[in-house]
Amino acid sequence: MNVSLEQLAPCKVLLKIEIDAAVVDAAFESVTRDYQKQAKLTGFRPGKAPVYLVTRTYGPDIEREVRRKVFSENYRIALRDKGLRPLGNPEVEEIAFGRGKSFQVAATIETEPTFDIPDYKGLTVEVEVRHVVPEDIDRALEGIREQGAQFTDVARPVATGDFVVVNYTGTCEGKPITELAPTARGLTEQKNFWMRVESGQFIPGFTDQIVGASAGEKRTVNITFPEDFVVAVLVGKQGVYEVEILQVKERLLPEVNEEFAKRFGLATVEALRDGIRHDLDVELKNKRITSIRNQLIKSLLDRVQCELPDSIVQGETRNVVRDIVHQNQERGVTTESIQEHKDEIFSAATSSAKDRVKAALVLNRIAEKENIQVKDEEVLERVARIAQQRQQAPEKVLKELQNSGQINAIAEQILTSKVLDFMQLQAIVAEVPARTPNVP
Repeated sequence: MNVSLEQLAPCKVLLKIEIDAAVVDAAFESVTRDYQKQAKLTGFRPGKAPVYLVTRTYGPDIEREVRRKVFSENYRIALRDKGLRPLGNPEVEEIAFGRGKSFQVAATIETEPTFDIPDYKGLTVEVEVRHVVPEDIDRALEGIREQGAQFTDVARPVATGDFVVVNYTGTCEGKPITELAPTARGLTEQKNFWMRVESGQFIPGFTDQIVGASAGEKRTVNITFPEDFVVAVLVGKQGVYEVEILQVKERLLPEVNEEFAKRFGLATVEALRDGIRHDLDVELKNKRITSIRNQLIKSLLDRVQCELPDSIVQGETRNVVRDIVHQNQERGVTTESIQEHKDEIFSAATSSAKDRVKAALVLNRIAEKENIQVKDEEVLERVARIAQQRQQAPEKVLKELQNSGQINAIAEQILTSKVLDFMQLQAIVAEVPARTPNVP
């Protein structure tokens, strides 16, 4: 076998392989014999059909199997001999193939970058000492109350803290806002729009000007778009809104008593507070672990400088963009606002994707060095948990994940977690006083 290598980019090579005709012919003979043993042709007992008839009947299938077998075996040898660590499948171009011919192929391969594994044992990390305090439980309990809030129409003027349902249209410089910001349709007009009457809500200064209004009343609201407004073209400009108050609603929070506790299957308020304390303790523990792991990863990334494979970064960037868009949509950010900030989103996603790809490469290299592996039963256990969450049969979920290619991602997640577990056990953890109060 003759192998030549051409560097196309820092993490991309062209591998040319030529396999001797004798090897190809031997493979044809071997594969043909295998087909002959299994062949069921009319007039012949299984395995007794003549070779010429087997070849004529199964010729294309035999060729495909020879091509696959010869390439895969010699491709692995070529990678080993050239010291290549491929990422993903190669793009293969066949140059020559057939009986009595050498098998010539050109494979374009994206490869792992070359780098030295930095020290990963005994890294120092800091964790803030935090404990759940009564104020944390109070905040969490208030959040639970807000989730159970009811809204009642009231026949009185709007007061701070109320919710209102309004229709509005907005202009800027005497024109509909969409003429200045085409994607800002939600800022230009809304029907039956709910907003909380509280300073800083919606557009700063907006809700302050509808305090005292009653249902059925119309008001003109004048605002100045602030310096940090999400639509950059409107920053500093004057906006005029014609607002119609449709409904005034008072928010009623449930009283914290035994009846409230029973909604959560608990007999007393004290039991409810104990449950909240436990959940907050678990949350603090998880945040501690996350902080340690993030510091360990950052320490590795800061000490590894290398080129990254373009296609892997591009693919991960698409994943990050999808995650960012989904998170913003869940927070209620409009499609128009997301579109307005698409360049910033893409830039942030690219930076995050590069860090993710580099971290995966370094952690995988550590896993190899420490012989950290993922067992099949660990993957199946994770699949079972996913199936339980989806309330589906594990077999069905496993098949779906295999078909979509996500099963490999699950195995990668488990491997990453196991490597970070190993590094955390080796780390020097320094506890420091909390710099800020516990966040709700």
